Amino acid sequence: MSYERSLLKTFGNESEELASRYIQDLGYNIIERNFYAKKLGEIDIIAQKGDVLHFIEVKSAKADFDPIYNITPQKIRRVINSAYYYMKIKNLDVVFSIDALIIRQESIELIENITF
Repeated sequence: MSYERSLLKTFGNESEELASRYIQDLGYNIIERNFYAKKLGEIDIIAQKGDVLHFIEVKSAKADFDPIYNITPQKIRRVINSAYYYMKIKNLDVVFSIDALIIRQESIELIENITF
């Protein structure tokens, strides 16, 4: 792994750790992190709040670029497919939400139900 790639991975891990602490402070219970659905993709955080299961995509950036622009229709489809796969293998039939957690230089924003 190149030095640059290693730095990006470290930054990504730190962002997910910050995101996890943030949503726990909001009352979410983290069930899983970095769930990999075969050939579908990865879900950064799976958490529960009340009766709703939340599949959370974490996006962050160091530069002036707003990481919300990394939430593409293709990425949303992958998260949705991965969420269905997760619920199938866990034999779950629950209300769920696909969410995005955006980490900007000086703020964190949780956007629920990004599929609407």
